[in-house]
Amino acid sequence: MDFDQPLPRELKAVDSSSLFKLEERGCDLGLSQRLDPAWVQANAAPDGTHYLWPALWHSLPHRPDVPHQLRCELLITLRAGDRVKSLLDVLPDDFTPLPQVTSRDEGMQVSQLFDHAPSVREWLLREGEGSGEL
Repeated sequence: MDFDQPLPRELKAVDSSSLFKLEERGCDLGLSQRLDPAWVQANAAPDGTHYLWPALWHSLPHRPDVPHQLRCELLITLRAGDRVKSLLDVLPDDFTPLPQVTSRDEGMQVSQLFDHAPSVREWLLREGEGSGEL
């Protein structure tokens, strides 16, 4: 994908296994926005649906070996049913094949969840899990 291309306007729905793989890939590549895969594995609902919405193109100018990424807003369904938001940098080749949300109703519902969900850090602080750092 060319960095000058428009941002994809596709909401993607991923299962927990796919989310773990995306987080691990981000960790392996040293991408800027990602969560600790161990935290995701411990806290994401195993049978949950999680959502990615592209926010901007991102690159690492100091690391030309790393391709441009899509910085996505991420909505995670937790084991207890709560939802939290974060950011996740994803390579375009990993983003494109993910299942797209095609239902307008589901898209509207997810948009409202994004608007009202706390960030992972806010959730950690609220749950009393230390400094909120991952």
